[in-house]
Order: sequence, then C-alpha cells, then structure tokens
Amino acid sequence: MRTATTTARTARRRSLRIAAATLTAVAGLTLTACSGSDTGAKSEGRADLGMAADQAADRSADSGSQAQGSDARASGTGTGTGTDSAHSAGKQANSPQTGGKTKASIERCHTSGLKASFNTGGDAVPDPDADGATTTSVLLTNKGSAACTIGGFPGVDLATENGVDPATGGEGGRWSLARSSAKYSKITLQPGDSTDFTINVALTDDDEGFWAPAYALITPPDETTSITLAWPWSPLVDQRGATRPATFVNPIG
Repeated sequence: MRTATTTARTARRRSLRIAAATLTAVAGLTLTACSGSDTGAKSEGRADLGMAADQAADRSADSGSQAQGSDARASGTGTGTGTDSAHSAGKQANSPQTGGKTKASIERCHTSGLKASFNTGGDAVPDPDADGATTTSVLLTNKGSAACTIGGFPGVDLATENGVDPATGGEGGRWSLARSSAKYSKITLQPGDSTDFTINVALTDDDEGFWAPAYALITPPDETTSITLAWPWSPLVDQRGATRPATFVNPIG
C-alpha cells in the first residue's frame, strides 16, 4: 500500500513535470514569437530597401530625362524647344550672315556695262529754228548680262578738239553743263533695256558768241569713268559763265 509520503511525492513529481512542460511550451512560444518578429523586421527591412531602390531608380530616371531634355534643348531637337528652335531657325534663315534666302540686291549700272549714243533719228534731232531752247537726247543701254539700277543726273562735259577754246583759240576747251532742278527716281534696266536723258541746247549759226564742241563726255550717275561720243549738232551759244544757261542736263528717265 502506498503511504501518504509516497502519494505526496508522486503528486509533487507530476506538478514538476507539468510545470516543466508548461515552461517548455512557453519557451517554444517565446522562440516562435521572436523568430516571427525577426522575420517581420527582416521583411520590412527588405521592403524599405526595395522602396529606396525604387526611389533611387526614379531619381535616376528623372535625372536622365532632365539630361536628355537639356541635350535636346542644346541640339534644338527636343519637342519642348521645337517652337524656339523653329523661331531661331527662321531668324537665321532671314539673316544675311547665314546665307539664308533673301531678296537679291541689284547693283547700280556701271560705265563698263552701259552703251551710250545720241538719238539722231526723226523727231530726236534738235530744231535749230525753235523758239527758245530745244533738246537732244542720249540713249543708255544695259549691255551686261545682269539687271542694274540707274537714276539721277549724269555728268556731261562738252569738249573741243585738242582742248582749244573755239571762241578765243586758247586753252580751256571744256564745258561742264549745269543740271536742272527736275526730280528723279531710280529705275531698273534688265539686260538689253534702255533709258535716256535729255540735254537742253541753245544752238546757233552765228559767227560770233558761239562755242563748237567736238565731243560729249557722258559719265553715268555715281561713276567716275565716262563714255565719249562725237557731238552731232551745230555750235552752241557760248553761255559757259551764265548763271542760268540755256544749255543744261536733265535727269535720267
């Protein structure tokens, strides 16, 4: 038969086993909880690292996009700068320094590109019997291969043979004709085109007070080289020293 002491000892052993089992279970739960917490922390850490990596990638993409935009702006090919680039290109196209298409300028007519002649046919012949002054006209033709502009007063010098004054027989055989007060404008002569100007002349058949030119030296406007033509008409009234001579030049056109 079991004694009371034996029974009490048995009961105590059971209590100890139950307590040990309980402690073991609690320890297992504690370990599981710790393991679960570590795993969660590690997972959260990995998530944080993943988010940081994504953010870094986004920042890198933004930087790359900005750099690409800067490159596009620098090269003028970016869509954001298309209007500015087109505007700039338009300006450059209109600038003469860029060789863009601009209206071609037409040079003035030079002496070397012109042919001069007196109109001597029909009504162009000055009338020596006219009341007051009469006129003669000089034809200027563009003999070059390009258009040119001309306008204004030509220079007209009447010269005698060998520079001798026909009135006195001495030197001084040149007369630079005065100019009228008529208005003028420039005109364009295409290759082969002609224009003219008139000279008012006071002709005379008198044996005194005349001046007989042998040549007319025609200098186009803004030029220094002249074209020499033989004088085809009778002598002129000598008015070289007159304030308002009856022989003078009118503008071209």
